[in-house]
Amino acid sequence: MPAPRRSPTRAPHRRDVLLAGGALGLGALLTACGGDSDASTTSGKGGKGDKPWSFKDDRGKTVTTKQHPKNIVAFVSTAAALHDYGIECKGIFGPSKPVNGKPSPQAGDLDLSRLTSLGNAWGQFNIEKYAALQPDLLISNMFPPPNLWFIPEESAKKIASLAPTVGINGARVSLREPLKRYTELAASLGADLESEKVRAAKARLQKAERTLRKAAEANRGLKVMATTGDAENMYVAVPDSYCDLHYFKDLGIEFVEGKKSDEWGFWEFLSWENADKYHADLIMIDNRTTALPPKELAKKPTWAQLPAVKAGQTVPWSMEERYSYAGYAPVIERLAAAVEKSKRLKR
Repeated sequence: MPAPRRSPTRAPHRRDVLLAGGALGLGALLTACGGDSDASTTSGKGGKGDKPWSFKDDRGKTVTTKQHPKNIVAFVSTAAALHDYGIECKGIFGPSKPVNGKPSPQAGDLDLSRLTSLGNAWGQFNIEKYAALQPDLLISNMFPPPNLWFIPEESAKKIASLAPTVGINGARVSLREPLKRYTELAASLGADLESEKVRAAKARLQKAERTLRKAAEANRGLKVMATTGDAENMYVAVPDSYCDLHYFKDLGIEFVEGKKSDEWGFWEFLSWENADKYHADLIMIDNRTTALPPKELAKKPTWAQLPAVKAGQTVPWSMEERYSYAGYAPVIERLAAAVEKSKRLKR
């Protein structure tokens, strides 16, 4: 089955965005502007005010501004990560609306009432609003580089012309890498990484790591499968393509290894008739708005008959969680608790 593609002349199909979140990439999004790629490899920590600022991002571009960035616009989970380090944005783009009456899981602790949203869904990026913010810098994730996440292909050049951009990679590396890169980026923007809040969040994450490693060791042989779904198919993740799953493997979690179904290599596509191809004792379920929620999945007969589903051994998968200590500490804790209480099941 070929990867779903989005025509630039129509609204994206729900599946297009769903799969793109797993870094299938809906076409080649334009790489936004940066500085000389041969510049220094160190992140520049500029002071605030009129001092220049620079940062080498994960495209290998050293991005520079004449003055320290004040008006920052970012993908919603990026803005949430920066907020955890005390760096505030003026505008956001990407899913930020409530989900079933609850705050968007991608918005973290952001006060959305104080931020200008440039669009909630794929392709919704209001350039006029963006320009009105007088942006100094735009920041987004990449799945994988060099494409900036949620920057529409058809308006990428215009967006890139309005302000420098930074991209942080979240694909095919361990979670430790984007966590490190976001702390470096936040520090370059003026964050105090030694503040009590940041130190406490880091300590909580490190404790959660130890708890998950202990749980995985105690429940060795437990098979975990990360999934998402739409009306037509169930998708099984290729763990090494996702930074969080890659990281959980390092901590001892044994994953069902989905086979690459297309050139991007993030999912194995299964028709719902074949949803039982793999045995799993614990299933991680994509919690984004673009994925089928558990109550809709339950309507799929083959899903309802999966041993882990019947046993109630499922856990939300925050596959677009913000890359910060505060963001991932509770995610790891939740997975550790699920592993601790799950049992190995018969087929």
